[in-house]
Amino acid sequence: MEFSHKPVLFAETMQSLALSDGGVYVDGTLGGGGHSEGILLATGPSGRVIGIDQDDEALAAAGARLAVFGDRFIACKSNFAEMSDVLAGLQVDGVDGVLLDIGVSSHQLDDAGRGFSYMQDGPLDMRMNQSTGRTAADLLAEASAEELADIIYKYGEERFSRRIAARIVARRAEQPITGTLQLAEIVRSAIPAAQRRHEEQHPAKRTFQALRIAVNDELGVLERGLRAAFASLKPGGRLSVITFHSLEDRIVKEYFVSLARGCDCPPEFPICVCGKVPQARLINRKPVVAGAEELAENPRARSAKLRTIEKL
Repeated sequence: MEFSHKPVLFAETMQSLALSDGGVYVDGTLGGGGHSEGILLATGPSGRVIGIDQDDEALAAAGARLAVFGDRFIACKSNFAEMSDVLAGLQVDGVDGVLLDIGVSSHQLDDAGRGFSYMQDGPLDMRMNQSTGRTAADLLAEASAEELADIIYKYGEERFSRRIAARIVARRAEQPITGTLQLAEIVRSAIPAAQRRHEEQHPAKRTFQALRIAVNDELGVLERGLRAAFASLKPGGRLSVITFHSLEDRIVKEYFVSLARGCDCPPEFPICVCGKVPQARLINRKPVVAGAEELAENPRARSAKLRTIEKL
């Protein structure tokens, strides 16, 4: 299957990074290379991009797309949470900007073999890096009903999580749960019919999201990645992050606010005693979202939020 991914908030992201000629940038979620291409085109003949991704198909596609830029582009197979190690290995002391586009690419969603889609039949994999780690099928086979319910509620914000978990445990006692449509039907059957009639989205959407987040430790990776990305910035460098659901956005917002605030003394203290000073400034108080034109072309941009911070 050909790798294709249309970057969301493309123009807004390019603007948020305040790209400069000859700058060095990290695309921590390389994907198909669309954002990286935009950065390379905007930073003159000496601008450089270090692209990080753990998906072999994304690395191959981006490498082919960006080959025209020669050694101005370097692709690294890794997780963006390991950005510090990647840059140290390349002997890069600091960068002018970092972009993180959090979430699943259009290609990964549309490829039934990856197991992310509840609309197509495929193996319950859901790993971003298919060369390591346990699959969603492994998780469903090994976790207790309580563990599954907690995952589905915490990461999917699914109020019927206990019903779904109980149904999964009952079904797996009869036969292994290994397919996406098999799981989607189990989830659908666990949600009351009245609730299904009043929802526009697929009843399995939240459960699939929760399992994907758990399989890839996405929220833990995001927290570690934000710290690594900010540490890698030169003074004046910018970190731009695109998120696609409230759990991710909350983590980014709270981290950015903490960097911009500095002092973390309790509000009842009359004066600051912690001595912490702001390390960054917020570029936008509120997240940047897609406009009507982009939403018409790409409905998946509807939940995208862009936040940017600049290192002092």
